[in-house]
Formats: sequence, C-alpha cells, structure tokens
Amino acid sequence: MNDIDAWVWWLVGAAALGIPLVVTAMPEFGMLAVGAVAAAVVAGFGFDAVAQVLAFVVVSVALIAVVRPVAARHRNQRPQLATGVDALKGRQAVVLERVDGTGGRIKLAGEVWSARALDAGSAYEVGQEVDVVDIEGATAIVM
Repeated sequence: MNDIDAWVWWLVGAAALGIPLVVTAMPEFGMLAVGAVAAAVVAGFGFDAVAQVLAFVVVSVALIAVVRPVAARHRNQRPQLATGVDALKGRQAVVLERVDGTGGRIKLAGEVWSARALDAGSAYEVGQEVDVVDIEGATAIVM
C-alpha cells in the first residue's frame, strides 16, 4: 500500500465513521472521524503507518476528552429563555379585582388572569402591584 492509498483509506474510514454519526447522533463518531482525517493528513505528508495511527489516536482521544464534558455540561443546563407559564413566574401584575385567598383578577403581561393570594390571609386591592409566584392551571398565585 503506497502513501497515496493510505491517505485515501483514512478518508474512507472518516466517511465510514460519519455514517453512524448521522444515524445514531452520537458525537463520538464525529470525533473519531476527525481523528481519521488527521491521520489522512499525516499520511499525505508521507509519514509511516505508526505516525498515522498515533495521529488518529491522539486527535480522537483529545477531542473526546475535551468536547464530551463541555457537551454534557451544556446538555444538562436549563434553557436560558423561559417560555409559557415559566416566563410569567416572577413578573409583576396589577390587581384589577380584589385578590385574596379565594380569588380575584389581575392584569399580567397584557392579559387578564384569575388570581389568588399565596397567603390565604392576605388581600390585595385594585391598582396594587403584586408579584406572580406560581401559575396553577389558569390561576396566578400572587404575593
């Protein structure tokens, strides 16, 4: 097998590793494919098989060691953008009808919501600003 054949075989191996990457969505296959491309570059410069395999192993292991922990950290983070009822928690609202432990109405994010006080003994009068603590169904819990 001459030098040109070696780099071609490494590129074929990289492409072969790209197929399971697409099918299984496991990024490790992509990292191995990049290692195979690095080995193809080494082979293209005329280095022997030991240097090619060493380049493949070093690049692949380095990528897995560096990229996997970063990807896992990002996968476990909560999204930065809150949507739906999660976006309403912590916002301020204006009381439209007296709100107490049994109910009332507020204007929250431009919409009229039914609301009740977090503390059953508290009451909030018309025009007062309240903080939304939680959303239960279509009712905002305020304080």
